[in-house]
Formats: sequence, C-alpha cells, structure tokens
Amino acid sequence: MTEDYREDVCILIPTLNEGATIGQLIEDFNTEGFGNIFVIDGNSSDDTQEIATNMGANVVAQTGKGKGQAVQDALAMIDDPYVIMIDGDGTYLAKDVHSMLEPLETGRADHVIGNRFADFDPGAFTKLNLIGNKMLNKFFSVIYRKNLVDILSGYRGFTNQAIRELELHETGFEIESEIAVDSMKKEHRVEVVPIAYRPRPDEGDTKLNPLTDGFGIGSTIYKMAKFHNPMFYFGIIGAILTLCGILLGIYVVSEWMIGITHIPMTILTALLIISGIQMFIFGMLSDLVVSLHRETMRTLRRQQR
Repeated sequence: MTEDYREDVCILIPTLNEGATIGQLIEDFNTEGFGNIFVIDGNSSDDTQEIATNMGANVVAQTGKGKGQAVQDALAMIDDPYVIMIDGDGTYLAKDVHSMLEPLETGRADHVIGNRFADFDPGAFTKLNLIGNKMLNKFFSVIYRKNLVDILSGYRGFTNQAIRELELHETGFEIESEIAVDSMKKEHRVEVVPIAYRPRPDEGDTKLNPLTDGFGIGSTIYKMAKFHNPMFYFGIIGAILTLCGILLGIYVVSEWMIGITHIPMTILTALLIISGIQMFIFGMLSDLVVSLHRETMRTLRRQQR
C-alpha cells in the first residue's frame, strides 16, 4: 500500500459472488488513491474472497444472510472518519468517489446518496426496474416530505457520526430504504450527487427480484412511516376501513330499499366506519406525539454538539 492512499476513508463493499467484478473495482479505487478497502462478504461460493484478499482488501465474512445484515455487520466494525459504501457488481464507477466525498469533507452533509438517474447507460435499468425505482422514490417523497431522488442507490457516503447514530434492522435489500428513512428520522443533512450507472457485466448475476424485493422495499417504507409520519400510516388504514364501510353501507341501504334487511351487515358497516374514523383520530394524536418527540430530540442533539 502506498503512502499516497487516503487512510481516513474506508471503502465498504458488500459482496456475494462478485468474483467477476470485485478485482477490477478494488484496482480502480487504488488508482483513485484509496487503499483502505473493506469487503464484507456474504459467504460467496465463488472466488470473491480470494480475489479481494489478493488485491489487498480487508475481507470479513458476514454473519447471517442478506445485504442488510452485511451492512450492519460492517458499519459496526468501521471507525474511520468517512465511509463510502458501494456495490461490488461493477455498475458503479470508482472515479465518482471524489464527488461523493466532497459534501462530507466540507461539512455540508452527514450522508451522501449517489443519484444513478443522472447518468445511466442504456440497459443499466430494465423497464420494470426503472418504473419500480421511480414509484418507490415517489412513495418515499410523499410519506417523508423530502425528495431524495434515488433512495435505493448502492453508492453512499457517511460521516462516522452519522453511522454511529443510525439504527438499522433490515437484513435484505430493504437496507437502502431503511438508511434513507432513519437518516430523515435523525435529521441528518443528506445531499444527493450525480453519479454514473453502468449495466451489470454479463458475468455477474443479479440477486434482486424486482417484484418480491420491490414489494419488500415498499412495505419497509410504509412500515417505518408510523415513526415519522403516523398521520399517513394510520390515515391509510383509516381510509381503507372507512371506504369498506361506505361500500358495504351502500349495499345494505340498497337492499333495505327493496325490503331486505341485513342486521349483521348493518352492524359491520357501522363498526368499519367508526373504526376508520378512530384510526384518523389516532393518527392525528400520534402525529402530535411524534412532533413533540422530534423537537425534544432536536434540542438534545443541539446540546450534544
């Protein structure tokens, strides 16, 4: 390792069977002046670990399974001032690391997200993936009232302080959306920078299932809304219950008008509508509690800093 390498920056690469691309990625980072490479491997069945070790990277096998678990394991081990996390599949370029670091080093941001949509090659996204990404980003911006453009990007940067404050639990591909949500919750300064995004090399296999993983990511975004925007979380439940009650009520009334009485359905209609209204009220009260808690935590963070 040469003396010119940046030792204050850890390049974190979660991998699983990335033998076709990991060597070139590490070499590219070395060329850019970064030799502190930490590969957290999901017990690959190919030669990923051997290649990364031979290239001088610090290689650790993760506990459990899933990208989220790998990221949690790695972040708990890293003490460097700055961390750049990048997928090891060859779709991201090492040379964009300088753009990712600049907002962190100048103190403008605690967390940096690389925006793949700024410069992606044909074939980098399938049509289904592109549509799904756009929908999930829109869903996120509606719930959390902030447009982060590309919450599922695998190219991210963090300060050490931001890493210490993150509380992560997801073990799969939902980890990126959880990081984005928790950063909002912790009021981290998040900056989005344009990066290049290239098609996956033919030798590399994707581990992402657009449908099942997309549904899981959407569920995570919605599930975590109860801690950030409970009015939306409980409002959706309330709207569904109220709508079901109204539709059932229309049927009950139409039947009653021709002389058919449905006592049990009438009771169910009333229960659905009342439950829906209660969910709206509960959402309003929860929103007030969350707002007060957020203000209290904001005051505590100001005092700690």
